[in-house]
Amino acid sequence: MSETAGDFLMQRLTEWGIQRIFGYPGDGINGLISAIDRTEGKIDFIQVRHEEQAAFMASAHAKFTRELGVCLATSGPGAIHLLNGLYDAKMDHQPVLAIVGQASTMALGGSYQQEVDLNSLFKDVASEYCFTVSNPAAMRHVVDRAIRIAMATRSVTCVIVPKDVAEMEAIPNPGHIHNTVHTGVGFSYPRILPRDEDLQRAAAVLNEGSKVALLVGAGAMYATDEVIALADRLGAGAAKALLGKAVLPDDLPWVTGTIGLLGTRPSNDMMNECDTLLMIGSTFPYGEFLPKEGQARGVQIDVNGKNLSLRYPMEVNLPGDAGDTLRALLPLLIQKTDTSWRDRIASNREEWKEIDAKTAAVRAHPINPALLFLELSRRLPDNCILSGDAGTATNWLARYLQMRRGMKFALSGSLATMGPAVPYAIAAKFAYPDRVAIAMTGDGAMQMNGINELITVAKYWKRWSDPRIIFLILNNRDLNQVSWEMRVENGDPKFDASQDLPDFPYARYAELLGFKGIRVDEPKRIGAAWDEALSADRPVVIEAITDPDVSILPPHISFKQAKNLMTALVKDDPDRKGIIIEGTKEVLAEIFHGITHRH
Repeated sequence: MSETAGDFLMQRLTEWGIQRIFGYPGDGINGLISAIDRTEGKIDFIQVRHEEQAAFMASAHAKFTRELGVCLATSGPGAIHLLNGLYDAKMDHQPVLAIVGQASTMALGGSYQQEVDLNSLFKDVASEYCFTVSNPAAMRHVVDRAIRIAMATRSVTCVIVPKDVAEMEAIPNPGHIHNTVHTGVGFSYPRILPRDEDLQRAAAVLNEGSKVALLVGAGAMYATDEVIALADRLGAGAAKALLGKAVLPDDLPWVTGTIGLLGTRPSNDMMNECDTLLMIGSTFPYGEFLPKEGQARGVQIDVNGKNLSLRYPMEVNLPGDAGDTLRALLPLLIQKTDTSWRDRIASNREEWKEIDAKTAAVRAHPINPALLFLELSRRLPDNCILSGDAGTATNWLARYLQMRRGMKFALSGSLATMGPAVPYAIAAKFAYPDRVAIAMTGDGAMQMNGINELITVAKYWKRWSDPRIIFLILNNRDLNQVSWEMRVENGDPKFDASQDLPDFPYARYAELLGFKGIRVDEPKRIGAAWDEALSADRPVVIEAITDPDVSILPPHISFKQAKNLMTALVKDDPDRKGIIIEGTKEVLAEIFHGITHRH
């Protein structure tokens, strides 16, 4: 059999270093699926339960490895299913290639079965590059450009392959003739640095500040040492955007944790009191948690110039890679000797840590969700990989999980979609089969798609050198994040018809799949449950029965938010009694801490 265009596509992917494709088969890509088989293991095809999950896994692969993520889907419905996961990658600036099938060229334009205008469908999510391979001679340059552009622009690109084109004879070299394109393989990220005069201006601003605050995001993920060196030189404190949670280890006393509604009081206090703000690799969206305009002088570093001065009016904007720019900036900075600013930050942080521990220990009905994360934080394995979801589980992990060097963490940041925690953890295990992966999610996201994707784990987990992949599910029978948002943002009570979820036996379901299932419904079992899960010889599902009335809000909410919450409760919120009881317990815990702390 002669080599097909599909064979050439797969060969080209291997030349680019691609070893894994996440996808789901369909007759519109039969030629491509057969071509993967003919690579004889050079490309590992990971069969998911739904194409959306394939796109999530490709996005997660890019986030965890800095490599290109690749997903594959058939024409029409399969391609449509990819969109949510691809938007996750696009909005978090991750390089992902989507390869999708299309109806045969002979049928296009005939309203044929599964014929969808895919160029229009993908023109936004893959706005940097989206093309249909209409001739086998075009396969080489379309694939090469799609990969190179995805890497160079940190974006999603799309290659559309009609069914008949995939099965045509390959044309690896179109010949040295007119109307042909001859591309090659290979890409390296460039060294991106600001101009010397801008570095000097930035150094002047930072040197003049006496209370410097850093805000670091995912763009600083591979510049940990440089961020620490700069912070030490300036005597600065540092807060972390959620996607930047793994940038700095939390055992540094000047690291205040996450920022915003999912953040800590020390982060909020630092932003309110600083006189200089340095943002590194972050587009943290909520300006109300940054210094007020005019309060602080600002410097920002971002590899994408479009992001500069986007959230705060900066005095100096530095377009550049975080690590390269910080290394160039450091020699220009003067060592600060006054430690009072850092000492205050560290003291505030220690007090908050004690308050957090006390509020997590407040008894709930039956489990205070914060306690699950506090106990996990004390047990996190070295080099573990963590994933979160869009829901209250992320509120708790943001505030309670203490990151150490070597750990990784990711979730859907800008899109903030439900459903990625489980596929992210699965992608992590394929990339790092010797490391523990822990997904933290709620019952809403699990019922949306997570339950099905556990079947994918059942299919593959015995391939991993360390079989430990743990899924924590907060079972509170409520779409809890939205319930609280209704109260706090709108002043509306919980609407049972939209918010109540059916119960589901997650732990028993895990046992059906051959996993270990652990159901926890009393606080004294939490520590033992984590110990059992972390020592297991197989995947584990921890089903924690948690109290939906425990407030997810940090203590630095605005007066308007507090007023809205009171309004919702007055409107006869169905959970009013429980919310008042749990809220009173938390307030009393903090008051009691303040009394004992003073004495």
